[in-house]
Amino acid sequence: MATYDLEEQEKLAELKTWWQQYGNRVTSIAVALALGVAAWQGWQWWQHQQSTKASAIYSGLQEAAGKNDAKRVKELAGELIEKYSGTSYAGMGALIAARVQVDQGDSKNARVQLAWAADHADDTGLRALARLRLATVLLDEKAYDEALKQLAAEPPVPFAARYADVRGDIYVAQGKSAEAAKSYDDALAKIEASAKNEEVSRHQAYREIVQTKRDALGIAQ
Repeated sequence: MATYDLEEQEKLAELKTWWQQYGNRVTSIAVALALGVAAWQGWQWWQHQQSTKASAIYSGLQEAAGKNDAKRVKELAGELIEKYSGTSYAGMGALIAARVQVDQGDSKNARVQLAWAADHADDTGLRALARLRLATVLLDEKAYDEALKQLAAEPPVPFAARYADVRGDIYVAQGKSAEAAKSYDDALAKIEASAKNEEVSRHQAYREIVQTKRDALGIAQ
């Protein structure tokens, strides 16, 4: 028993010595880990709260859009951008607001919404879609060079054909038939590349539209 007590005392002495050497460091690490976990949990909670609030505003925006209430749509889209720009709802709200404003003939505010979404939406697809829609608005306004700038960057694959197609439309409006033909050819190639056996019918209709525009140029492929 005495031997056991002596061994225990030696272990306690070793532990005490080790703690004196490393105790502060261990405590600091433990505190840092605890603070890190708390901060992460707090961030997650805050993100959830932001998303929940933004979702409610976005629902109201959709309802207002369904009623063609352009003023209310603009107000709610502005609130999403101002208070919840870090959520996906801000980008989606800007796109809906732009569509409503275009329908109401307010292309100026539509451009503002689309430009914001093109630069700040938190999703790559939303940014690409915003640039595409902004290009079409600028095309309607005959701001051809600005429209082409929106389509200069390489888009995500699902948008590649539409980018090339709209570039063709812009070149047609500028009277640049050769450039338009090249863009339409590019669009047709991308449609073919993206089409899969089970999706042929869905792509076929779009392909026919682009091909019709390409044929109208009267330039041999």
